[in-house]
Amino acid sequence: MKTLNTTYRNISIAIMGILLISTASSCKKFLDTQKQGVYRTDDYPYPGNSGPYDLYIYSAYNFLRDYNVHADGFVVATSIRSDDAEKGSTPSDGGADVISMDNFPVSSSSSRANSLWVAYYGLINRANTVMDKINNDPKIEATDQQKTAAAAEARFIRGYAYFMLVRLYGRVPLVDRLLSVEESNVPQSSPEQVYAFIEQDLQFAASNLPPSWPSAFVGRITSGAANGILAKVYLTQKKWAAAMQSANLVMTSGQYDLSTPYDKIFREDGENSKESVFEIQATASAEEKEKNGCQYTSIQGLRGQGNFNMGWGWNMPSAALEAAYEPNDPRKARTILYSSTTTTTNMSIYGEPLPIYPTILPNPKYNNKVYTSPSYRSKVSSNMGYWMNVRILRYADVVLMYAEAANEVGGADNISKAVAALNTVRKRARGTASGVLPDVVTTDQAVARTAIRQERRIELAMEHDRFFDIVRWGISGEAMAAAGKTAFSPSRDNLLPIPLVQIDLSKNVLTQNFGY
Repeated sequence: MKTLNTTYRNISIAIMGILLISTASSCKKFLDTQKQGVYRTDDYPYPGNSGPYDLYIYSAYNFLRDYNVHADGFVVATSIRSDDAEKGSTPSDGGADVISMDNFPVSSSSSRANSLWVAYYGLINRANTVMDKINNDPKIEATDQQKTAAAAEARFIRGYAYFMLVRLYGRVPLVDRLLSVEESNVPQSSPEQVYAFIEQDLQFAASNLPPSWPSAFVGRITSGAANGILAKVYLTQKKWAAAMQSANLVMTSGQYDLSTPYDKIFREDGENSKESVFEIQATASAEEKEKNGCQYTSIQGLRGQGNFNMGWGWNMPSAALEAAYEPNDPRKARTILYSSTTTTTNMSIYGEPLPIYPTILPNPKYNNKVYTSPSYRSKVSSNMGYWMNVRILRYADVVLMYAEAANEVGGADNISKAVAALNTVRKRARGTASGVLPDVVTTDQAVARTAIRQERRIELAMEHDRFFDIVRWGISGEAMAAAGKTAFSPSRDNLLPIPLVQIDLSKNVLTQNFGY
């Protein structure tokens, strides 16, 4: 593939300059940056608990915040495509490229399908650069322990990128090293081969990453993150016993719990809490409003004027999601933000009266989980939320994966464990509210399965799991039809098209998915 040529091998000083970090104990996120050009690649110092490969590892971490990795295309492909969300904004905003992701079918010429492909292979390339430095650069002095630790981080990032690719596209090329131009036209591997590769990467990462990092490196990948993503990889393949075991390793690690109130998880002061298993770090300041952050939040922010001009207004919660909540579930208000009407003044989670929007946006709904604090907006002198972290894997997700896997393994004891785990999530969700979200009481596997699936939908609403869940459960067709997305065809639309531009660049070595 043309996107994987060796120009990536020589990382420019200009690019690397933005990755230099401050490790002072007061740092909140380890990707806080200094000015460009302070160090060269040959004299970069190794602060406490960092190492000789960190310059290259940070390149991969930095790219996790890229516009095409965890912002535009990510939101469109994982959430707007699902039954829980609509595109939002004005009817024509985003054009045919985004509208087709919402209403189907997606064109093989879709720029977002191609951008996602290129971005995730770019992330893989950065991980492979770390591996290349470990294996082939004699100028870098490192102990075996440092090499193993660096490889664990790189292989986690590579495994995660391939997990995204295989769920989005199915058959994709496997590239486990930096390639020359002559080698770069790689044919697709089967999903089974890709999943086996992902498992190997994540198993290595889980075995060699620490359970936690010093405070200067908050947000850096841990063994818990590796086991948590590995549990999801197993769950996707219906490897129930393995998924149950991996999730249990996270749950018994002592690093995470459900103590963070649901309302707080998604606030700025809820970042990197005991709920956080894998969270993309972002930061902003009055001096640097965007460069060190992620556009994830502003894409979904309120589309308005003045103080309430917070973004594009994309990823609107659907009527189907709205109707799925149990009566008085507190999570609904924390997930769905309603603008004011001519008769009702609605308030933000910070007590701000929300405006009435024009008739072209009649009573729009927004993803309330990305609503930003007015104090942060004031401090950064921006409404666009580039400082907000992206929650990729939460502890509640791990608990619900454990519940699902235990229930599918079956047997009275495992079904009991599944229901007990499910109820811990419901207990946290109801908080101090009485008479809502009662414990699920059942010994029936089918009843428990329905309850666990419902809980995943509500607990993780608007957090980018729903589409992948309904696909792996085999219910995507009925779920999308129930949400009014009647042009959706599971045999075609469970996967995105292989981007036509990539097929052309490969001279037809790459082949198209069914139905496109």
